[in-house]
Amino acid sequence: MRTRVRGWRWRRNPLRRRSDVVEAWTVLLFTVLLCVAAPLVGVFAGLHAHDKARALAAVQRTQRHEVRAVVVGDPAERPAADQGERRQPYRAQIRWTEPGEGVRTTWAQVPAGARPGEPVSVWFDSRGRSVAPPPGEAAVWQHAVTVGLCAAGGTATAVFLGRAIERRIALRHRLAEWEREWERTGPRWTQPRM
Repeated sequence: MRTRVRGWRWRRNPLRRRSDVVEAWTVLLFTVLLCVAAPLVGVFAGLHAHDKARALAAVQRTQRHEVRAVVVGDPAERPAADQGERRQPYRAQIRWTEPGEGVRTTWAQVPAGARPGEPVSVWFDSRGRSVAPPPGEAAVWQHAVTVGLCAAGGTATAVFLGRAIERRIALRHRLAEWEREWERTGPRWTQPRM
């Protein structure tokens, strides 16, 4: 039967060493950092990333415009026979009517599965190049959550690494303290009795 005494490093007793007290305080600090600081870092990083991503999405919405067009040509790259239905956006020829400029035709990225004759939404930048649509609110939140989780995980990893380093140092100090104690008490135990 094994008996475990909780909190022995905090109580005064003749077996407690200075390194035991230091380790007790570092365990407390480690727990606070892991349970409080890491989540707070994640929340603040996520909120900061959300604000940045939201501002970037707003800028992209002002710099890009959506066009409703019709796919008129076959895709520039045919999918392989074993690929079956298209799974990724691909380049195809599209046509649309732009107010004041008439009918326009160009090559652009179209959504997966679009066939000739189907209407599609295509985004263009100010230079007329086909670009991806600006991120929506769901994409902004997904980015913010990912950044927050990575920041919290990185902080927790740094705390665990610091704890591992501290434990190695504490063990070295504890062994040195025990060695000094043995130098004082060892001769009393090892001297021959007459």
